[in-house]
Amino acid sequence: MPEVEALAAYLRERAVGQRVERVDVSAISALKTFDPPLTALHGRTITGAGRHGKFLDVELDDLHLVIHLSRAGWLHYRDALPDTLLKPGKGPIALRVRLGDGSGFDLTEAGTQKRLAAYLVTDVGQVPGIARLGPDALSLDLAAFTELMRGRNAQIKGVLRDQQVLAGIGNAYSDEILHTARVSPYARADRLTPEQLENLHTAMVQVLTEAVTRSAGQKAATLKAEKRAGLRVHGRAGQPCPVCGDTVREVSFADSSLQYCPTCQTGGKPLADRRLSKLLR
Repeated sequence: MPEVEALAAYLRERAVGQRVERVDVSAISALKTFDPPLTALHGRTITGAGRHGKFLDVELDDLHLVIHLSRAGWLHYRDALPDTLLKPGKGPIALRVRLGDGSGFDLTEAGTQKRLAAYLVTDVGQVPGIARLGPDALSLDLAAFTELMRGRNAQIKGVLRDQQVLAGIGNAYSDEILHTARVSPYARADRLTPEQLENLHTAMVQVLTEAVTRSAGQKAATLKAEKRAGLRVHGRAGQPCPVCGDTVREVSFADSSLQYCPTCQTGGKPLADRRLSKLLR
């Protein structure tokens, strides 16, 4: 969410007021809507940019180009786009938006799991993922957050990432929030004590607010590097915890992983890989 918020701010600064010259698609699978067609954007002016959870919303009068970057997608803004045409199915570029002054942006996706998604709609509520979003993570006070966790018979790591419960927190920041709150990723949400819930809410607001602040003013090209530089445990397995010095550990899943500090979060006990044995709580 912090990086998407920063991308929206960057587009508001750089692209608002610009006329769309054309939109080209290379990866047809990335385009999730067909009516209105992308050609409806040609000649329209970008009037705003915002965020809904982890969805980026580029506003063009009564139309919205809504983008979900997923894990491996990104937005690359260029002051001068190349004149070469995109080749369908070739390269990392999924979609290109060319603006009237020659600038514009590419939506790219690395890897083989193609999950980047773009929607052109007249109402953002027409995007299924937005229609199902829970409250934004930075909109909740402690009482509302506590009520949201009540009755959640699931591990807190998964609850924080569930966009239908709480919008805006992904894999990386859920690791960071849990580490800051000193809570195990596999603690049951409905069994957290009032003190743990307060710590978790405080950590959530702190981590996300600091990340938004760090990202503010960054160019799209530098946002990912800024994000990595600000992480304390996520993506740092095998390195010392910056709080206690213990070794940051990792649990791997089929298509993702989490990182945590045993001393800070699990009473010194390493979590077992769920693929091999029962999880330690």
